[in-house]
Amino acid sequence: MQEKIYTVTEITREIKNILEENFPAVWVEGEISNYLLHSSGHRYFSLKDENAQIRCTLWRFRGDELPFEPTDGMKVMAWGNITVYERNGQYQLDVIELIPAGVGKLEIAFQKLKEKLLKEGLFEEGHKKPIPQFPETIGVVTSPTGAAVRDIIRIIQSRFPSVKIIVNPVRVQGEGAAEEIALAIKEFNEYKKIDVMIVGRGGGSMEDLWAFNEEVVARAIYDSEIPVISAVGHEIDFVISDFVADLRAPTPSAAAQMVIQERDELLEQIKINIRKLSFYLSSLLDRSRQRLETRKESYGFRRPFDIITQRSQKVDELGQQFVNRIKNYFEIKTNVISLLKEKLNVLSPSSVLKRGYSIARKLPELRVIKDAGILKKEDTIEVKVFKGRIESKVELIDPN
Repeated sequence: MQEKIYTVTEITREIKNILEENFPAVWVEGEISNYLLHSSGHRYFSLKDENAQIRCTLWRFRGDELPFEPTDGMKVMAWGNITVYERNGQYQLDVIELIPAGVGKLEIAFQKLKEKLLKEGLFEEGHKKPIPQFPETIGVVTSPTGAAVRDIIRIIQSRFPSVKIIVNPVRVQGEGAAEEIALAIKEFNEYKKIDVMIVGRGGGSMEDLWAFNEEVVARAIYDSEIPVISAVGHEIDFVISDFVADLRAPTPSAAAQMVIQERDELLEQIKINIRKLSFYLSSLLDRSRQRLETRKESYGFRRPFDIITQRSQKVDELGQQFVNRIKNYFEIKTNVISLLKEKLNVLSPSSVLKRGYSIARKLPELRVIKDAGILKKEDTIEVKVFKGRIESKVELIDPN
């Protein structure tokens, strides 16, 4: 059977499909070189280290949002997708996010762990356990001295005084805090006499909340047989434990309100209807999300944008070539004009006069005197020299 013979376009597109379909988005750290802010607004540069370099593109709609303008020599970290620019058959990094090196280390560590655990399935909705409607005993993993534990106890007791609360005290920040939190979760699972647990703390900086971004805490929550509510910081704060937990509460106080209902609200029919509606919506959203993710990841969905970016880059290159050709054209014409000026200077009468020659003309008609025979005594003549002119009377005429 005859082997398939590819055209250059076909083999390049085949490589492009394989690379882009199978290579995930990555962080790349390096030094910027050959930086170009094109007139189109797109930015082109290379990231290099001591052994290699990779070409990068940063499209205008992303680059204009940067809080800084990149420059040659700047060390940065770039987050993006590996793509292939078909025209040159060259792989490159399509930059999504760009930050100076040394800035945002915690954000990068957060994103890396989030991506890792997502791929391992620790965030899967199917693994999440339902929060019991009527818990009799609630476990709390938090600092024994913080405001969070006081708020949780106060709200739960006010909503349902007969509910039992057990606090397993831990440090919630600093060295060793993550290990203490993970151990407390495991101890509650070994104890087995609680129905649900709240794991969290009050607000703070990203560094303060970092214990809840540690892998050891995430895996302890995932392995817990008891449902876990993650309640860390304020509403705007998101930590890894929020994604792994069976339920995320925006604050510790909200967790206390979510974990137990008020007695006056426990109407059986309403409870059944809410549970049915929640299950239906959750299933519908999961199916829609899965279909959307499948379609979004397909190459056919990405192809129109890919064509636009390829053509946009080609237009930029052609525009640059046009500019270079115009510059070359004017340089050539400038050189030609310079040569002509030199020739004109050589042939100019002033150049002849400068060498010591002069021009004599008969006045008043300014007739150039080439023959002394046209003059007679007492005629007035003008003599033009390099600097100035002379008028004189003719006293002697020698035609020879």
